Amino acid sequence: MIYKLTALFIIVCTAGLFTAAHFSSPPENLGINGGKLSPCPNSPNCVSSQENDKAHTVQSIKASGTNKQVMKKLRACIKQMGGKIVSRSGPYLHAEFRSRWFRFVDDLECIYDEAEGRIELRSAARLGYSDFGVNKKRVEELRNRFENKK
Repeated sequence: MIYKLTALFIIVCTAGLFTAAHFSSPPENLGINGGKLSPCPNSPNCVSSQENDKAHTVQSIKASGTNKQVMKKLRACIKQMGGKIVSRSGPYLHAEFRSRWFRFVDDLECIYDEAEGRIELRSAARLGYSDFGVNKKRVEELRNRFENKK
């Protein structure tokens, strides 16, 4: 009887996680606010090149070329990584990444600053407290792909 209850509990929890992840809507703070991306929350499930604290900071990506050229290259890299481009407007791009098992959604935002020659980034999980470093790894992979892509 205990095994049946445990199995049922696991199934219900898994279904709940899948439902929450699958139907989570984008946060309202996405986009450019005052010329910048939104700051990360206190939780360790977000990184940004516009943060000053060690826990959330990542480097921006060096880039050169027109906005059109850089965005084309950026979109290609994100698609190669399994991301889905949600929107693009001028120097701003928003993409979503889903985790393999529970389909949790992470939001990646990029702003290309053509004058400074860099792409500012923010990558954050929609749900949960910790992401076990997934967003930081994603940004580093994107940097590697972008800087090594011809």
